[in-house]
Formats: sequence, structure tokens, C-alpha cells
Amino acid sequence: MISTSPLRITLAQMDVHHGAPQKNLQQAADLCAEAARRGSQLCLLPELWGSGYSLKRAAELAAPLGEGLFAEMSALARRHRMALGGSLLEADGGRVYNTFALYAADGSLLASYRKIHRFRPMKEDRYLEAGAQPVVVETPWGLTGLTVCYDLRFPELYRGYALAGASLVLVVAEWPVPRIAHWRTLLQARAIENQYFVAAVNRVGEEGGQTFGGHSGVLTPWGEYLLEAGTAPALLTVDLPLDEIAHIRRVFPTLPDRRPEAYRL
Repeated sequence: MISTSPLRITLAQMDVHHGAPQKNLQQAADLCAEAARRGSQLCLLPELWGSGYSLKRAAELAAPLGEGLFAEMSALARRHRMALGGSLLEADGGRVYNTFALYAADGSLLASYRKIHRFRPMKEDRYLEAGAQPVVVETPWGLTGLTVCYDLRFPELYRGYALAGASLVLVVAEWPVPRIAHWRTLLQARAIENQYFVAAVNRVGEEGGQTFGGHSGVLTPWGEYLLEAGTAPALLTVDLPLDEIAHIRRVFPTLPDRRPEAYRL
């Protein structure tokens, strides 16, 4: 079900300190406090906001769901009565995952999504296990899909969320400057082809020889930016008119015109 009232969402575009969870936690706590002061119902932190790509220490920095920085996220959500999402290193049975956790305003875990597509140039395939299951979750604002960074290059995942009825897909990322044009283009494509809102937060700063490109933003089902950041740390807040989706899909009904039986080679 799509909410008939706007969703106030804040994107926390932050510089992530390599392998420094307490420093990152303090920064995230300050950003969440300001997001709550603005009346946000949902705040998004970037991919691996607690550690950055400190993957050689992944086993050390990871925690099970409900512990470590996951517990801190829950506490922040509960303290500010605001839903909170972002990805962290998750430990489970001797394995480590890049896991997007989404907490409700009461601190309960709404859903967790393990990144399906590992980014080999950053050696995720060496240190992290791959997720195996898309996650779409019913929230107070409507059905919402969860994705992480490199997932953006795989349209099948996003189409699945559209067919499941999602009105919003969230993207948390560490996307570098050299391919920031791809980031912007792919975000627009995913929104346009699936006719839902896309809210995407990317980090900024430098790590391991990479400079990360920011340009966090929220896109309408027409692929238009409601707002977009630049390349500096920023806290962006906007109201999402989710009830517009029904009108857009009615006046331009592309999804019903799909012919999957004709796509087989």
C-alpha cells in the first residue's frame, strides 16, 4: 500500500573514517539528531558508514545483527523516533556480509538486506560473502526495496521490486568520483523504468586511493531530481509525494505492457 501523505526523508552524505567505528558513530549520531530536528521520518546513512572499506579488518569490525553498531543504529532510531537505515559489516556464523539494516522509529528491525552483488575492484569478493535474497519490506510509508551500491548496475533486482509493488527503493553507496556520471544515469534509469521513487545516499571523502563522489539524491518516478547534493558532506531533507505514483502509472502505464514471454533468447 502506498502512503497518501508525504514521507520526509533525510540523506546523510558523510565522509567515512577508515576503520574508526566510534568516530563514525559520533558523526552519524550528530547527523541523526539534526535529521530528527527537521522532522524527518526516515534518515539514510551511506554504505559501510561505520568502517568504510576496511575489509582486511572485516572480521574484527563486523558484528551480528542486534549487536555493535547495529545496536547503536537501533538506539538512535528509538531515541529520535525516526526510521534509520544504512549498511554495516555483519558477522554471522564465521562469515561477514555487507548488510543494509533498516530500523523502525521504535528501534525494532524492519528488515535487513545482504548485498547481493559484490564489487570485485574493491575486493569485496575476497573478504565478504554475497547475499542471496532481495528484500522488500512493508513500512509506514509503503512497500520499500533495499539495495547497496554496485547493485545499481543490475536492473533485474530493481524490476523485481517494481513487480512486487514497491513505491520506494533505497540505495546506500560508496560510489567513486571517476564513475559518478554512471551513478547519476543509473539512478535515473532505475526510477524511470520502474516508475517508483529512488532515494540514494553516497559517501564523500577519500580512502585507499579512491575519492568518493557524493551526489546523493532523491528521484521521482519520472527520473527527475527532487534534490541532489554535490561532493561535500551534506544533510539533505525533502518530502516525497508517494501518492503521485498511482497517477503516473495510470497516465503512462508501461509496466502492464511488459511481455516477458517474448524476451527469451
